[in-house]
Amino acid sequence: MTMASCFSSTCLPFLFLLNFFFSLAFSSPTSNTVSISLFNPITFPDPFQKLTHLASTSVARAHHIKNPKDAPISSTPLFPFSGAYSISLKFGTPPQSIPLVMDTGSSFSWFPCTKRYICKNCSSSTGISSFIPRQSSSVRILGCLNPKCSWIHKSFDPKSGCKDCGSLKSNCTQICPPYLMLYGLGSTGGIAMLETLSLPQRIVPNFVVGCSLFSSNQPAGVAGFGRGVSSMPNQLGLKKFSYCLVSHKFDNTPTNSVLIMDGESASGKKTPRFSYTPLLKNPISSKNVALGDYYYVGLRKISVGGKKVKLPQEFLAPDSNGNGGTIVDSGSTFTYMNPAAFETVTDAFSEEVRDYKRAKNLENLTGLRPCFDVTGHEAIKLPELKLHFKGGAEMGLPLENYFFVVKDDKKLVVCLTMVTDNTLLGPELVSGPSIILGNFLMQNFHIEFDLSNGRFGFVQQSCSG
Repeated sequence: MTMASCFSSTCLPFLFLLNFFFSLAFSSPTSNTVSISLFNPITFPDPFQKLTHLASTSVARAHHIKNPKDAPISSTPLFPFSGAYSISLKFGTPPQSIPLVMDTGSSFSWFPCTKRYICKNCSSSTGISSFIPRQSSSVRILGCLNPKCSWIHKSFDPKSGCKDCGSLKSNCTQICPPYLMLYGLGSTGGIAMLETLSLPQRIVPNFVVGCSLFSSNQPAGVAGFGRGVSSMPNQLGLKKFSYCLVSHKFDNTPTNSVLIMDGESASGKKTPRFSYTPLLKNPISSKNVALGDYYYVGLRKISVGGKKVKLPQEFLAPDSNGNGGTIVDSGSTFTYMNPAAFETVTDAFSEEVRDYKRAKNLENLTGLRPCFDVTGHEAIKLPELKLHFKGGAEMGLPLENYFFVVKDDKKLVVCLTMVTDNTLLGPELVSGPSIILGNFLMQNFHIEFDLSNGRFGFVQQSCSG
């Protein structure tokens, strides 16, 4: 995510709207599991339109990630959400339940925060769940002098940014400056606040969360599970967290799995049956805060049909400028690869698949390739895709995790679910991660981020049972 402060005259319209809604919204003052589910608020009468939508949003997400500008165990249900996954968390006193997109690619958490929430370019604003601050007795606006203000505005200097405080260091009422966050295809703006987060077996006071008053293309809030100081793992003091992603075929159903948040150290003990690879950090993460949000893993090679694909080595690890490497991003749907890596992988599939004709029309429509017309074939045979990680961990993927099946009355087509630059949006971006492993690739895998031991673990299993 990109976050911007509003101090200049260019933000006056934003501040005017924010102050208007602010007066409406604030007229008065061990083991926990949370469900994680797929949720898709957008319906498509044409299955080919859905594929195009998911591909375009995946490219937009990649462009955003690649070009950033600036204790007890808890578990919660995890649900499918428009190509991503959502959880419901309870904030306030008494608690209000709010659905949020689970995002390992960003750290700041926020939710819609007024009954008059404006969502531009959203399919429908009527079904948006908003937190209502005036119904909570524990809500507090984040003050300008609060050290946590710098969690949101990384370069914020209280001496120059809190001039209204003067010498009133203890009684200053100036608030932390409003935030404006930019995502791949959307944005949101609002005010940071401190609120109580209620988990099934734990109460967390003074949790920093964004109170968003309007947005574009962002019908739901975000639970930031990245590596930044404002993230859920950091604020909750998690030693590790894990989740199991139900198949995307359960879109628009109540099927869910769980997100597990663990605050107790396992003292190096590995979870049985899991394969592990080290979690890496970008060498310039201390200078580029956005790159420090991402979970880098050491992808060493990719094989297609048992044959090694020759990936450009400069893409496999971040260079001295922080560009390159592979990250795991639950907020991305399809996997992104820089063009050179993308071409080698897609060429490998094209060479291996000789029994089906290419569906060029769908490739031109979606930007995905290769696509194959498998109409009339009872059994579809396609080469296996396997990821090989540092430390020897291997992720052999089932076919439904890297091919999307599109069916209408006349045709049955399958497309490789990988995207790159120059497909749907803009020119190639050489900055940022070279490979972004999306959630489509991780369906029916139990994924673990072992933060205390610095490793990423996974095991294939059914997540809906």
